[in-house]
Amino acid sequence: MGIALPLAGAAPAQATAPTTACNTLYSAQITFWAMTCSRPGQPVIGGFATWRNVPITYDQVSTTATVQTANYLRVTPNTDGNEFGRNIEIGLYAEKTGKTTMKYGPRWTELGKDGGHTKAITAGVNPSKPDKRNHTYMLVRQDTGNQWDVLYDFNTVGSTTDQLKVIGGATNRVDVGLEVTGPQYTNVPDIANRMQFMDGNKSWHQVAAKNVAKVLSLSTCSSSDKPPYCFNSKLTDTTNFTQWTVSKPRKPAPSVAATRAADDPMSWGSLLETEDVPATFNGVDQKALSARLDQDPDSCLQTVAGLSECVQTTHICNTIALEAKPQAMAARVAGNPPSATSLRARRALLRRRPAARRPGPVVHHRATVPGRKG
Repeated sequence: MGIALPLAGAAPAQATAPTTACNTLYSAQITFWAMTCSRPGQPVIGGFATWRNVPITYDQVSTTATVQTANYLRVTPNTDGNEFGRNIEIGLYAEKTGKTTMKYGPRWTELGKDGGHTKAITAGVNPSKPDKRNHTYMLVRQDTGNQWDVLYDFNTVGSTTDQLKVIGGATNRVDVGLEVTGPQYTNVPDIANRMQFMDGNKSWHQVAAKNVAKVLSLSTCSSSDKPPYCFNSKLTDTTNFTQWTVSKPRKPAPSVAATRAADDPMSWGSLLETEDVPATFNGVDQKALSARLDQDPDSCLQTVAGLSECVQTTHICNTIALEAKPQAMAARVAGNPPSATSLRARRALLRRRPAARRPGPVVHHRATVPGRKG
């Protein structure tokens, strides 16, 4: 699907942080949040976030209650009359499934008028491994109608079917942060959430800090409020939403990982040495994309040649994450060379790339995003 056409006459509205909605939505007695809720003050037709696949761990004990963790981006396209209505969510999820077992990986959910529908994301480079690799999460409204496309690592993984129309004014919201059920069993290291939104003119921006509400439904960790019933959190930069860093420590009791992560983050660039991919694909410089995914993923849309245009048209932009058989990709990441069969499958995928769609008018303006190390 192509990206949305600009919203005619949709001038920025006076915005305020959605504090009441955020406090109401992210409050419960069983599940706990360290969330941000942003109201940019203008129509939002795209949301983007990035963070690493950090090693979420659980105590190796038997439990009867649900123990799970989620870090996600949520876009509510239309809050007019209902702050808690239909929305789209994409993120990283973990769940304790037994004394020593757990599930871990990305998924996306659409909440429509008849409830929620969730789909696991299996495409890409080891999406279900806590290897500290940077991954990107994106929601983009389609060029016709009211539905949205869902992208993981800059490739489409699904589309919505039951979202409301985006209208003018400050009538939508972008949330990002951490959710924990069973904090007494859970250890979550620092997750550095970086988020941007796309306005009606197809420009990507950081949200003004004054338009961001924060919710911590557990105390802030301190000498008097010790783990496990506390969060650590920090919103970097008092001007714009630059980074929301959150963690849920388990200490002083030890926590044992059900799956182990490498000490050093896995890189995208190292995969270029074994991948049979073109230097440029759908107009995107693949080497530059891999480098930015490693070093500063939230600047990809501003700095990687062709990427912003690609996500507005073909929606297939990252060849390394384009894999016919995920198990083959997993084998290569583990250090095994690609097989001839796998390479033939990849070539077939590249040949079947979708034809570019003509985007609507674009205002060629880019918000400046400071470079940062992940």
